[in-house]
Amino acid sequence: MPPALRIPNRQARWLWLSAQGLSGVPHGPLDLARMIHDLGFVQLDTIRVISRAHHHILWSRNQNYREPMLGKLLRGRGVFEHFTHDASVIPMEFLPMWQRQFHRRAEQIRKAGWFKGMPDAEGRAKIRERIEREGPLSTHDFDTKIEGKREMWRRPPHKLALDYMWYAGELATCHRVNFTKFYDLSERVFPAGLRAQDLPDAAQRDWLCRAALKRMGFGTPGEIMRFWEAMSAAEVKDWIAGQGDLIPVEIEAADGSLIKALAMPDIDARLAGLEKPTGRLRILNPFDPVIRDRTRLSKLFGFEYRVEMFVPAAQRRWGYYVYPLLEGDRFIGRIEARADRTTGQLVHEKTWVEPGVRWTDSRQSRLEAELARIARLAEVSDVSGVGALIRP
Repeated sequence: MPPALRIPNRQARWLWLSAQGLSGVPHGPLDLARMIHDLGFVQLDTIRVISRAHHHILWSRNQNYREPMLGKLLRGRGVFEHFTHDASVIPMEFLPMWQRQFHRRAEQIRKAGWFKGMPDAEGRAKIRERIEREGPLSTHDFDTKIEGKREMWRRPPHKLALDYMWYAGELATCHRVNFTKFYDLSERVFPAGLRAQDLPDAAQRDWLCRAALKRMGFGTPGEIMRFWEAMSAAEVKDWIAGQGDLIPVEIEAADGSLIKALAMPDIDARLAGLEKPTGRLRILNPFDPVIRDRTRLSKLFGFEYRVEMFVPAAQRRWGYYVYPLLEGDRFIGRIEARADRTTGQLVHEKTWVEPGVRWTDSRQSRLEAELARIARLAEVSDVSGVGALIRP
């Protein structure tokens, strides 16, 4: 390989934010399908504090987005649901490159024995026959019960069967009602022309790796693997070894250290075309793709973040659901806020300021303006109070 191209920290941050749609102003004409295509996928999450993660992620990139739009795209077969690192919506056009993930996830479940108590092949066939006969069904249309001790993550047999067939690509999400998933036969959801495409596994792996690098700007082997979570570390390593056009790069981390990574052949042109990100202050979701890989987040921005929803309250450093604050190319703090739909207010509880950040009246005004904007996404009328300011 040629000598590594060194990319300064600020330029690396600009490239990552640009690749993930967070460098420009978040308004203008909205092409939702294109936005999801450019991101690669959008994580789904059931927790609704201000707005569910998938809606918030999309809104952060274009504030003309509103919650019903994603459901319409799903019903119109513009996207499908499946599992990356978590449940996500994925552009429907990516379906031919996702066949290995259907097989891979189903095999993982079988080998690990994760779905103990799941009906056997005959039992699953009966569920499938019922969906074929009656149309899309949700878990509420079945009545099998959990046997034995009830635990947080245990699910009844019919739910295990539905989810297994969903992972395997035999069933697909048809639509959702109040976030409840309705399952249908995959052949009634996935377009026939896309289902008929039979790409060799090597072609699927090549597409997944290149698509990941394109959407990251640069990446280590581990970051390439974690982007889709559709390949093993060994598969990514083998792919890299077989490529002759990848550009080695050295990324300057926030602490000045260097990270060895790879980029696509167009990296020089991408760097030359970079523009300084807008100075707008943004409230990001904890599951935003720029936040999700917290090792990458820490190395590039020097910003430490953890999700604390499932951490006991007494052990939380910040709070149950805390939103990072991005201003330009810096993370300047985090806030705790929630939409109270009974009173029609967005309640701003706390703001934590990052070390080295001066919290000026101007920053406070920009935060209040962003809170007012996100209140409209949550469909509440106004912001309640000014949250307590916690300085380092």
